[in-house]
Amino acid sequence: MKRLTQSREENEAQKQLLQYQVKELDELALGEEEFNEIEEEHKRLSNSGELAVASQTALSMLYDNDDGNALQLLQMASQQVCNLGEYDNSLNVIPQMLEEAIIQVQEASQELRSYLDNLDMDPHRLIYLEERLAKIMSMARKHYVMPNELYQKHQDLLKELDNLDCSDERLEEMAENVEALRQKCLLAAEKLSKSRQRYAKELDQKISESMHTLSMEHGEFSINIASDPERMLSPIGYDSISFLVSTNPGQPLQPLGKVASGGELSRISLAIQVITAQKIETPSLIFDEVDVGISGPTAAIVGKMLRTLGESTQVMCVTHLPQVAGCGHQQMFVAKKTSEGQTETNMRSLTEDDRIAELARLLGGSEITERTLANAKELLIAA
Repeated sequence: MKRLTQSREENEAQKQLLQYQVKELDELALGEEEFNEIEEEHKRLSNSGELAVASQTALSMLYDNDDGNALQLLQMASQQVCNLGEYDNSLNVIPQMLEEAIIQVQEASQELRSYLDNLDMDPHRLIYLEERLAKIMSMARKHYVMPNELYQKHQDLLKELDNLDCSDERLEEMAENVEALRQKCLLAAEKLSKSRQRYAKELDQKISESMHTLSMEHGEFSINIASDPERMLSPIGYDSISFLVSTNPGQPLQPLGKVASGGELSRISLAIQVITAQKIETPSLIFDEVDVGISGPTAAIVGKMLRTLGESTQVMCVTHLPQVAGCGHQQMFVAKKTSEGQTETNMRSLTEDDRIAELARLLGGSEITERTLANAKELLIAA
């Protein structure tokens, strides 16, 4: 619709040119096969004298010449051989062939006589055809087409002009359709906005409670929904949505990205994902530094939440805490290696025994004891 509106002035200039071209072709009134037909007729009329002389000469030689013609000679030859078959059977076919030739000559003579009787030698008609051909070829040159393509060119220009004539109607129709769709979208956006307002407070409370559980005791989460007063639509409706958070006592609610640290962002994201896991399908989730600043019971809670989330979607978590690592359905060991100035990162999937050893290392450091191994086994069993 925007393109049609912007090009209306350009279309008007094009329309005037097309109207002029179509008017010229309308006045010419060329039929679909007319050029080929009058070209053939012109060729015949312009050579009518030669056609008449040659046809009359041929007719005389075949039939009309009293001093001897092809028909008389064939008839005489037929009389000469009609009885020769009595003496030589091989000559029996000759009379039949001559009879067929006589019939052919008679029919050819009739055709020539009929052609001569109907041969048009009207000089006025010839002048008209020459003038008509000149107009057609001149118009064809004007439109850069062959004369036999001029009729189709006329049809193409008519179609193009018709499309331009319909552009205003189409523009009005499109505007009506756009407005109808806009009203439909506004109703859907209004319904969506009301639904957001209805569930936002409940979600605020649940996420805030999860933040407290995740060692953010004074955390507060709030979803701010601001509706555009002019109801300007976007792919998400006419609401502007922002997540606000406060992580410390007395701190006002501020945009999430400006207040929370990397670890806090991961934990808040974890809380949101766990709460909405049953409503939203997400193929994969990656958490990094989700365990920064926590330990002990809080780390165990984070691990449990990640495992719960992993029941419904693929979850990958980078962690240094055994309580979190032990809750995974699978565990991989990541190590960096530097060789000849090049650093490589390698990942290795751990077996159950490998996991116990790695969890024991995370629990007790470089010295692995029977106690740390036992604690590592308990972490896996508790998961």
